[in-house]
Amino acid sequence: MSTLFDNIVSLSKQRGFIFQSSEIYGGQAATYDYGPLGVELKRNVQAHWWNYMVYQHADVVGLDAAIMMHPKTWEASGHTEAFNDPLIDDKASRYRYRADELIEDHIRSLMQEGKQDQATAVHERLVAALNSGDEMPEQLYAIIMDEEIRAPDSGAFDWTEVRQFNLMFETHVGPLAETGDRIYLRPETAQGIFVNFHNVREPARQHVPFGIAQIGKAFRNEIVARQFVFRMREFEQMEMQYFVKPGDQLDWFDTWRDRRMSWHQALGVNANKLRIHAHEQLSHYADAAVDIQYEFPIGWKEVEGIHSRTDYDLKRHQEYSGKNMTYFDPFEQEKFIPYVVETSVGLDRTILMLLCDAYREEEVNGDERTVLSLHPELAPIRAAIFPLVKKEGMPGIAHNIENELKRHFNVMYDERGSMGKRYRRMDEAGTPFCITVDGQTLEDDTVTVRDRDSMKQDRVAITQLRRYIDDHSAAWETV
Repeated sequence: MSTLFDNIVSLSKQRGFIFQSSEIYGGQAATYDYGPLGVELKRNVQAHWWNYMVYQHADVVGLDAAIMMHPKTWEASGHTEAFNDPLIDDKASRYRYRADELIEDHIRSLMQEGKQDQATAVHERLVAALNSGDEMPEQLYAIIMDEEIRAPDSGAFDWTEVRQFNLMFETHVGPLAETGDRIYLRPETAQGIFVNFHNVREPARQHVPFGIAQIGKAFRNEIVARQFVFRMREFEQMEMQYFVKPGDQLDWFDTWRDRRMSWHQALGVNANKLRIHAHEQLSHYADAAVDIQYEFPIGWKEVEGIHSRTDYDLKRHQEYSGKNMTYFDPFEQEKFIPYVVETSVGLDRTILMLLCDAYREEEVNGDERTVLSLHPELAPIRAAIFPLVKKEGMPGIAHNIENELKRHFNVMYDERGSMGKRYRRMDEAGTPFCITVDGQTLEDDTVTVRDRDSMKQDRVAITQLRRYIDDHSAAWETV
């Protein structure tokens, strides 16, 4: 793991963004808690996504489905039978790895060593293995053996065979596990949308094409869960399923792919670190799929998936439930089961992307400062208010400014430490504006507003502060 990534993890804990769950008991692997700054950043990203996907699209409405669903849901979706990862164990260290990811890392190493032909040949074998159905574990194992891929942690070449592992968490409802019904914690939020297709469409008075959006928790028993919040067992998804007429799905797939890429760029993320990556292995239900990837310090990784899921989901739920999932088009006077275009972005991965993209270290007048250059509309604290000294009425004026601004966005009052230390604390928290009440304020009711990124200071009338912050937030660009 890179030093930069380690620094981001360290800052996240130090400043109260993210820390390991149940830490006082040694921590719970692959689960994390969001602290005071982290939960504000998370809520801002959720609000930004919801505003764009639902409020800015008249043909998209919202839903909040239950986490625990009828077990037949997962039979219909195929998760009970086929929601698996190909895993392999290193006998020396007893560590477990994803077989396909081991091979992908090996391919990257070959390319870095200039062995392009060998990397291409291994890549072709990997793609063939991923599309080989029941023979996939054996073919992945053969690649690892033939290429003599060693365990990353121990360096040993002593592997078990590759086997499939189901990722769903199982539990029971009822007073006794022996007699209660077996259910699963949902591994994705999408199925809650599909089973409620008619329940949402009819009262919302929507006609195809239209979408249903949802933000919610999902749970996967990831065996290889690491890399901070990138891969967790409990995570949050922001999904939208867009129902379309059969035959129109690929046009809508292209439309939503482009819209979603634009959304990520609008977060202030460096466009050079974002890319569209086409799937090399299509799921059995899909006729098109791409990922939006970000170049993390740990490499290019998926942040969001866009899939054309055909009519697989609604057809399967019609088959297993016996309920009619067809749609009658009143304009064309025809019936059909809609096709679906899915956009699914990981909220936790988005948070990690924003932290990685915003983090920078720089030297100012011989001193080092750490800055999170977050978009002002996403920053946990939009503005900090400081009295220059704790006397002459300055704290009272600062508190009045705090009380006025906090009606519109999250702000923080701070009077402790030197001005330099206060600035540095806010820089590390990603606060874009620092407002200082000083001696001149007592004379003309103006304050100093310092910009986080440029460190430029403007003199602004107290009555114009909100407008100043709103205007500069809307005009913000990455530095």
